[in-house]
Amino acid sequence: MVVNLKDLNKLEVPCPPTSKEQEAIAEALSDADALIEGLERLIAKKRLIKQGAMQDLLTAKRRLPGFSGDWDSFLLGDFLNFKNGLNKAKSFFGHGTPIVNYMDVFGGGRIDAASIAGLVEVTTAEQSAYGVKDGDILFTRTSETPDEIGLAAVADGVPEGTVFSGFVLRGRPQNEKLTRNFSKYCFRSEPIRRQIISRATYTTRALTNGRQLSQVEIYAPNDAAEQDAIASVLTAMEAEIQALDTRLEKARQVKEGMMQNLLTGRIRLV
Repeated sequence: MVVNLKDLNKLEVPCPPTSKEQEAIAEALSDADALIEGLERLIAKKRLIKQGAMQDLLTAKRRLPGFSGDWDSFLLGDFLNFKNGLNKAKSFFGHGTPIVNYMDVFGGGRIDAASIAGLVEVTTAEQSAYGVKDGDILFTRTSETPDEIGLAAVADGVPEGTVFSGFVLRGRPQNEKLTRNFSKYCFRSEPIRRQIISRATYTTRALTNGRQLSQVEIYAPNDAAEQDAIASVLTAMEAEIQALDTRLEKARQVKEGMMQNLLTGRIRLV
C-alpha cells in the first residue's frame, strides 16, 4: 500500500483549540512515558542483580548466612537418567493428554499445569514410556542456535498422564543429590550452560542428547537446606521482577487509553 500527499492532505486531525490544552495533554502523556521508562530501567537493573546473584550463589562465591558445609562435584549422569521424547503424526495432536513441548521448556525453569498448552492422543504404552512426573527435568534437545540448546525446566505441578515431545529430553532423578527447587535454577546458571553448549553437536541445527548431558559437571551444596535457601532467594528476586513486569504492562495500557481519549477529545483536561 502506498500513501501519497493527496491522501494525507485529506486527513482530518482533531486538535485542541488552545495551545494551553495542547501543552496539558503533552505533559500528561510525557508523565506516562516517564513512568514507563522508569519501570523499564528498574526491571533491567533488577534482572542484572538477579543474574549476579545466580553467578555468585550457584558457584559458592557467596554463601548465605548460616551455611558453611562442603559443596560437591558430580556428573549429571550420576543424578539423571535420560530419555528421548515422543514423536507422533500431526493428526494425533490437539486432543488427548497434556504434552510438554519445546516452548514449554524454553519459557522458564518450571513447568506446571498452567504452562502446558499442547495435547496429544497416546496409547497406554506410550503414556507409560514417555510420562512426565513432578521432579523430572526437561531439556530442549535441538535448536536453531547454540544458546537455546539444553535449556532446562523442572516439572512441578504437571497433570497426571502428561507426556513429552521428541524435541525434548527427559531427565529423571535417580537420587536426591539436588532438590527440586535448586534444580530450577542451577541448570540455567552460566557454568552449566557453557558446558551444555560446548558438548552439543552442530549440523544444520544444534543438537544435544543424554550421553552429552550426562558428562556435564554439577557443583552443588551437600546440604539440601542450603540448596533450597539459595532457590528461595532467587525465587523472591524473580517474583519482584514479575510484579514489576505487571506494573509496566499496566502502565503501557494506561498510556494507550490516555492517548485514545486525550488525542480525540473524549476527555478534556482544561
